[in-house]
Amino acid sequence: MDDARIEVRLQPRASRDELSGFRDGVLQARVCAAPVDGEANRALCRLIARRVAVAPSRVEVLRGERGRDKLVGVSGVTQEQLLAALDLAEQ
Repeated sequence: MDDARIEVRLQPRASRDELSGFRDGVLQARVCAAPVDGEANRALCRLIARRVAVAPSRVEVLRGERGRDKLVGVSGVTQEQLLAALDLAEQ
């Protein structure tokens, strides 16, 4: 099974959930949830799962659970499939 990973910079307590593109090779994401009891991390995983069309259980924060900078893994997709699903080509 393939696994894709992506660096994410997360902004919690935003006005809406969105993926706003790459900056310096890092995906910029915003979620409405507060960073309390892992709510923002779960919202990020759901947001990426919806965009990539996989089950939320296949998306997990591998590193950075308590910070804004995270490494997120998506199981069952290749790196190219992940980037294509996010509609964001590497620059």
